[in-house]
Parts: sequence; C-alpha cells; structure tokens
Amino acid sequence: MRNQDSGSATGTQVQSVDRAISVLELLARNGESGITEIAGELGVHKSTASRLLSVLEAHGLVEQLGERGKYAIGFGIVRLAGAATGRMDLAKLGRQTCQTLAEELGETVNIAIADDGVAINISQARGSAAITTQNWTGQRTPLHATSSGKVLLAAMGEGDRKRLLGHGLEQYTPRTMVDPQELESEVERVAEDGYAACFEELELGMHAVAVPIRGPGGEVVAAMSASGPSYRLSKQRIKQIVRPMTDAATELSAQLGYFTS
Repeated sequence: MRNQDSGSATGTQVQSVDRAISVLELLARNGESGITEIAGELGVHKSTASRLLSVLEAHGLVEQLGERGKYAIGFGIVRLAGAATGRMDLAKLGRQTCQTLAEELGETVNIAIADDGVAINISQARGSAAITTQNWTGQRTPLHATSSGKVLLAAMGEGDRKRLLGHGLEQYTPRTMVDPQELESEVERVAEDGYAACFEELELGMHAVAVPIRGPGGEVVAAMSASGPSYRLSKQRIKQIVRPMTDAATELSAQLGYFTS
C-alpha cells in the first residue's frame, strides 16, 4: 500500500509540474491572463489554478498586475534564462562585442579568462589603427604583467591571489611589477576603480587597459582589454576609453545573464 501511495504522490507532483509549465507557456504566449482564463486553458478548477499561480509568484516566475489583476511572466524567468545563457560559449558571444569595440576604438580588443595561474585569450578583434598582426587567441599571458590579468587577479580570493603572487614572478620589461606587496596594492586599486591598466609591463612600447566581464551571479568570469602603442594609447586616452569599454562589457555581461540594478 505504501508503494502505491508513493507512486500516486509522485504522479500528482509530476502533474503539478506539468501544469505549472503550461501556465508559463500560456503567459509567454498571451502576455497576460486571468485566473478564469488560465483555469479554462488547463481544464482545472479556479482554486487549482490559483494555487499554481501562488507558487509561481512566490518564486518570482509570475507576477500579478495590480491588486486582483491578471498575471504575467515575472522577472524570475529572466534570472533562469540568464543562467542558461551563461553556459553558452563566451568566446562566441564575445566575438561581435570585440569587433564592435575594436572598430570604435581603432585598437586591438581581447577577451581573456583565468586558467591555472595564467590568462588565456579566447577572442580577439583588431581595429583600423592596430599596428600588430599578432593573433593572441589561445595564447597564455601572465596575470601580473597584463591589464586583463590584473582584473582577473582582483576577482580572485585572497588566498589564491597571494599564492600566485608570492613567488618567482617573471620580469618582462623594466616596468613589470614583480614585488608582491606592490602588486597587492595595484590589485586593490583595480577592484576599487573597476578597471586595470598596464604601461609597457609586458612589451616595451605597448599599453593596455581592461575591464571585467561578469556572469549571472555577478562574479567576474573574464576580462576585456584594449591594447595599442604607447604613443597612441596614452594614460589620458586610457581614461577616456574606460567608459565605452565598460559599456561594452556591461552589454556582454547582460548576454551572460548579469543585469545591473
């Protein structure tokens, strides 16, 4: 008898889930609907439809439009959709963003992620003024000597960051920061300012600036950088292009499911 009751309960739960999905599909199709209309579509009593809507409303998946009004899809659906979108290939999503920004700035734009103590470039686009033909896609670059790397370091837990910065950092140019304490101060500034800059720290004559890209929960999942020759990408110009870069990163973050309030 217990097994029969269990099977009956499971069947009822599956039916409730099926009906809840039907409600969401109905609202997505119609835009908004009242309880009577929803009950009719499902072929259930109004009290059953009301209970389903109450559960969905509690999770933010539907919302009531005014007191005793009709129901519509809630913003909780956006959160779920964003989480699904975030699983998509970041390189594919970021390709158009990189190209658009590269055309706007005239510089080389890259997207990089942290992997095993380095930054890996996963997408690149070159602007009209870019002087280098090097393709950085797939290349591993040091975290401490690149603008993208500094953004990724700023997003790490303190323990992981100290482990990476605590020993044997390679000096690529006379300007490369290799002192752990100096780097810690730099990373703190990056976290506060929302962007990182490098001035001839990886290559002499090259400057770069990077901003974070965020995932559905607000966590930093990648960094987007613009790089160019020091005579063109001056400290003053870097400050000027932080805003369009941040706007582009915010747009890409939204595609990944992160929305600012």
